[in-house]
Amino acid sequence: MQGSGVDETAIEASGLVKRYAGEAALDGVDLAVRAGTVCALLGPNGVGKTTAVRVLTTLLRPDAGTARVAGADVLRRPQEVRRRIGVSGQEPAVDEILGGRQNLVMFARLLGYRPAAAAERADALLDRFGLAAAGAKQVKHYSGGMRRRLDLAVTLLLAPQVLFLDEPTTGLDPRNRNEVWTAVRGLVAGGTTVLLTTQYLDEADRLADEVVVMDEGRVIAAGTPAALKARVGGERLEVVVRDAADLATATAAVAEVCDGTPEVDADAGRVGGDVDRPVAALSRVLSTLAAARVEPSDIGLRRPTLDDVFLRLTGHRTGRRPDRAEGAVGAGPTEGADDAEVAA
Repeated sequence: MQGSGVDETAIEASGLVKRYAGEAALDGVDLAVRAGTVCALLGPNGVGKTTAVRVLTTLLRPDAGTARVAGADVLRRPQEVRRRIGVSGQEPAVDEILGGRQNLVMFARLLGYRPAAAAERADALLDRFGLAAAGAKQVKHYSGGMRRRLDLAVTLLLAPQVLFLDEPTTGLDPRNRNEVWTAVRGLVAGGTTVLLTTQYLDEADRLADEVVVMDEGRVIAAGTPAALKARVGGERLEVVVRDAADLATATAAVAEVCDGTPEVDADAGRVGGDVDRPVAALSRVLSTLAAARVEPSDIGLRRPTLDDVFLRLTGHRTGRRPDRAEGAVGAGPTEGADDAEVAA
């Protein structure tokens, strides 16, 4: 996705720190997001992504640092920040008993719309998100993607300048994820700035103008998806063996042609490494394996992915970090704790 070309910074943070029981959920986070673009905070659960969003949306006070969202200071002018943003959490906040249109009208009335204006705004948003035909249907009969799109529609009732999406496609199947991605692209095309958190490498790659990689409460890298992948290198040769006993032979074969030490995933029976001359390297490895009578279950060349970037930067792949989950005791707040700390 191309950026809007706008130079104005919609979200900026400097030195954000948040600690729980002596452990830093945020450890000096700096962030700058241009207006009219998508920024993805990438990393497994427990690295500080949701905590950062809670600070930027005024739900948590940082222990140190500053932040401005849509031109307003999150500590000095929290009410102004709230008027300028929309927030969609990991679970859609819509009423399943009501229909889609009823939900939108209800939320619009709660936000101060007069009855006629609420109905008009609801119809416009149903059209915008492709939900007009299902507007009268109870939300409990919606698919996951339809619910998420309705939730996005609710957040746009007040036309926010900045929209925060916390893992917007968690638990959705590929079709529903694509529906949400299309909706997000439409929002950005209309000028909305989007900050989303995600564990999904393909989501960050497909949606984001800039990716901010987080680990252990810190920003460890930032840049466009293409720039981050360029840091890893060029083509990558990978071999997957059928028999674990053949992994050592495959590793030795890849080591002969790759730059540096091959990366081995013993559980998956996979070995890979970066290569300068990909076709020649592939041919040589195939010959070596054939001479050793090793038949791989898969072998091929591929370009670096954001997963490669994350692995190179952190030493582990994305996925839930069992040792440090946000919201766990000693690692982060519960939802109730967040409510108690809403900025005044």
